[in-house]
Amino acid sequence: MQDFIDPKDLLLKKIRARGGFVNAHAHIDRAYILNKTNYKLTSATLQQKWDFPDQYKAKASVGDIYSNMARVVESMCAQGVQAIGSFIDVDPVVKDKAILASQKLRDNFKKDIKIVFINQVVKGVIEPEAKRWFEIGAQYADIIGGLLEKDKGREAEHLDILFQTAKKNGKKLLHVHVDQFNSPRQRDTELLVKKTLEHGYEGKVTAIHCLSVAAQPKAYRQKLYKQMKKADIKVVACPVAWIDSPRSEVLAPSHNAVTPVDEMVAAGLSVGLGTDNISDIYKPFNDGDMWTELHFLLEACHIYDIDTLSDIASVNGLKTLGL
Repeated sequence: MQDFIDPKDLLLKKIRARGGFVNAHAHIDRAYILNKTNYKLTSATLQQKWDFPDQYKAKASVGDIYSNMARVVESMCAQGVQAIGSFIDVDPVVKDKAILASQKLRDNFKKDIKIVFINQVVKGVIEPEAKRWFEIGAQYADIIGGLLEKDKGREAEHLDILFQTAKKNGKKLLHVHVDQFNSPRQRDTELLVKKTLEHGYEGKVTAIHCLSVAAQPKAYRQKLYKQMKKADIKVVACPVAWIDSPRSEVLAPSHNAVTPVDEMVAAGLSVGLGTDNISDIYKPFNDGDMWTELHFLLEACHIYDIDTLSDIASVNGLKTLGL
């Protein structure tokens, strides 16, 4: 009789032995904001969705935001998640409400889970009022956050401001959204590597998503991985959030809309796992299940090695969060 193994059971046991899952990228202050009115906007483009949460953020109280955040954290705890890293909005619309909610959240769950906060810059960091709130958020956040597309055409300046602000506030780590559009026309990660080296932040920067890397020619990808390794840039993949990348007539190598984790791991890069948005207009059906995220990733990238997968699901995420 042939011996049978259950790879899922083996993998989950290995993850538990390493302390449990780590959700290295989320936006928990915007979770669970779906309603009958806004649901029709779930099919809009990413750019069209960026400012929609303003309607919620302007009206929500600190208590409202806290309740939604706590609901996510309770779900993470129920899954045995040991740590979560979440961007929180700090901008002219929500102001400091998410900061106040997150302080209460960390106090109330400090015995159950490690929570790390990153300031989200959905209004950019260059326009004066947006920059003012970015600087306020940077003082509070554990990690400095960035979103290059919000200052399109001025991406290098955006990054310079992130690094300068991190240094000024004594922040050791940066998490930057890059290459989100799955397009060969986008080369954010290359710029992030250049600026990391320029500012002397090797080993302190995490690239979030890196989808467009997979749309580049193989020679470019391999060269980029070497540059990322030199700068010791870590990566977080959120496969469920980006598998819906729309079809395009732009020519590119055959690939799926998932971070090319298999190639990155082979190149010696550290890759963690995140859920990104949960039950909002961005991802209405995403319930924040960490196994679903890992399953998507391992199938999309054809990674079946138990040790590699357990590293991605646990210890690599801890590294990105400075834990």
